[in-house]
Amino acid sequence: MEIRSVDPRDTVWERDRARYRVSFWDVPAGAAYEYEVVSEVDVDELLVWAARFGAERGWSYTVYAVVAERGRAGLVRLAGVSGDPFAGEGGGNGAVVQTS
Repeated sequence: MEIRSVDPRDTVWERDRARYRVSFWDVPAGAAYEYEVVSEVDVDELLVWAARFGAERGWSYTVYAVVAERGRAGLVRLAGVSGDPFAGEGGGNGAVVQTS
């Protein structure tokens, strides 16, 4: 991990609230379960819930922030599985990222 200082004046907007989506991956069954958080929630609370919900079912997960670019919705991964969770070992993209 590389970290550098920044000038906070280089950004043009900031939001105090965000929309989130969570994808749960049941890899053995080849199934995904996707949810959008409809209430206002702190991301730390969401991460705890996602980890617990997934662990109770034996699923991995990915938490995303929903953002808009040129008026179209997109997802930014915040935590969890990076890449294609169904690629399997050797696929290179399905590694689980540890969060704390």
